Amino acid sequence: MNFFHGLLSHVKSIAGDIASAQSITAPDTTKVVVEPTKDATHGDVATNAALVLAKPLGMNPRQLAELLCSKLNLLPEISNVAVAGPGFVNISFTNDFWFKQIHNLVIAGTNYGRADIGKNAPINVEFVSTNPTGPLHAGHGRNAVLGDAIASLLQFVGYDVTREYYINDAGGQVNALARSVYLRYCEALGDTISDDDFKDGMYGGDYLVPVGKALVEQFGDQYRGKSEDIWLEPFKEATVTIMMVDIKADLATAGVTMDVYTSEKALVKAGLVDATLAALEATDDVYVGVLEAPKGMVIDDWEERPQTLFRATKYGDDVDRALKKSDGSWTYFAGDIAYHYDKHRRGFSNMINVFGADHAGYLKRLTAAVSAITHSKASFEIKVSQMVNFMDNGTPVRMSKRAGTFITFKDVIDRVGKDATRYMMVSRHQDMSIDFDFAKVIEQSKDNPIFYIQYAHARIHSVLRHMVAADPSFSTTILADANLNLLTDDAELNVIKHLAAWPRVIEIAAMAREPHRIANTLYDIAALFHSLWNKGKDNTSLRFIDVNQPELTKARMALIWGVANILKSGLSLLGITAVEEMH
Repeated sequence: MNFFHGLLSHVKSIAGDIASAQSITAPDTTKVVVEPTKDATHGDVATNAALVLAKPLGMNPRQLAELLCSKLNLLPEISNVAVAGPGFVNISFTNDFWFKQIHNLVIAGTNYGRADIGKNAPINVEFVSTNPTGPLHAGHGRNAVLGDAIASLLQFVGYDVTREYYINDAGGQVNALARSVYLRYCEALGDTISDDDFKDGMYGGDYLVPVGKALVEQFGDQYRGKSEDIWLEPFKEATVTIMMVDIKADLATAGVTMDVYTSEKALVKAGLVDATLAALEATDDVYVGVLEAPKGMVIDDWEERPQTLFRATKYGDDVDRALKKSDGSWTYFAGDIAYHYDKHRRGFSNMINVFGADHAGYLKRLTAAVSAITHSKASFEIKVSQMVNFMDNGTPVRMSKRAGTFITFKDVIDRVGKDATRYMMVSRHQDMSIDFDFAKVIEQSKDNPIFYIQYAHARIHSVLRHMVAADPSFSTTILADANLNLLTDDAELNVIKHLAAWPRVIEIAAMAREPHRIANTLYDIAALFHSLWNKGKDNTSLRFIDVNQPELTKARMALIWGVANILKSGLSLLGITAVEEMH
């Protein structure tokens, strides 16, 4: 379905034939590419084959390019081939070739671009995984949407995807959460609580007030005035349960459904951290040593002491990493190693983690750990999503989960809707921050991409309804045999070429884990459709429906039906509704 692959195969085959004719070994063609030209006047696609293969084939690049041209010109789908610059080969396809792509699109519908690259291989996409110390804030929303969109893309190209959330329900932050909730519990029982009672590291936000009340309903006053060693564990368990119910509900509101929730506490209890340490010891990747103080930092209470360390530098990290704290408990990092050890034991040799910007410094150590525990047999990637800057009437909104002054993910969705929220969260590359302007996100203009895309889809369905009104026997099921040769306007052909490139866009977005490519391409296709619509308003001969020319009308219905299918498919991959009417 990705016609670029077909042409690339032809180019590589020609190179092999040239080598065979010279009785030399076939050259390495892995760096040969076929890509769209940057300037449409230079042709439809171009290849670098002559530049890459000239030396191994013992030829001048332009000489090889001319030979490639002569061979490619024999292909019936090619209308013109030309050498450009030092040896690039520019290629143009026949109109019949492009019409065939639209024919394929009409038949495939929203499955156009679906591929079997993954061959049903299992792949684990872990995302969100925020500490259950409060509601998902708006920044977590980008991570949630990004991870979900990456997972959908991988499914579309043939992977068996598992969406997973790692619950950090063990360690210091959960202890601090339980202590904070205990104060709210006492407050609900009538005790006076002030901001000063929430010490450093605790969570003083009002969002914990209903949690305190819920624990009064659950426990009564049995823990009031009791020592911490009595109430800490039950408060941790109850509070995490409540917080995860809210987090799951927020994810569901955003259209995100996890397949697996894994508890850090459960892994520790099951002895997975001990088992992981034993596995690392067996490969001599754990030792007792002394770490130097962090370079460039002055830490007053720093003490050099023997620690249980992971040989992270053996696997590319900058320093070796501690696995145990001074009190003998496991570090957060040790738990993370055990978690990824568990993922690999569950059959995942392909793992993708989507982290927030605050975890960027964690990449090297975790990559090193996965290499160690899988004996470098697993594919492991970390994608980092940068910050989202929210504006409220032009004023930046500062967020602090501990203080409770933050915009929740649910707040954003309630204000602008799921679709607008999801589109904005994947509208730019994850390495770039996003400025989320509430006013612009709900604006009904071409400057608001999600409106512009959904409007294009709705407009097409409006045309189809008018078509049925003009001809009650009309159905999109008859469009597969439309005579597309009747589409002769340059603007129509331009739309066709963009639609035909969709399988390539899908593949690149999936393999690069970059769903923003889908978002941007949808906007471009929507813009082309709106332009075509406007041309029909100015020139009646270009209108989609002409009752006096039924075959031409049928061809144009096939074209816009192809646009609708790609818009719907792409929006679905982003978890967005393709509306048929604007309200």
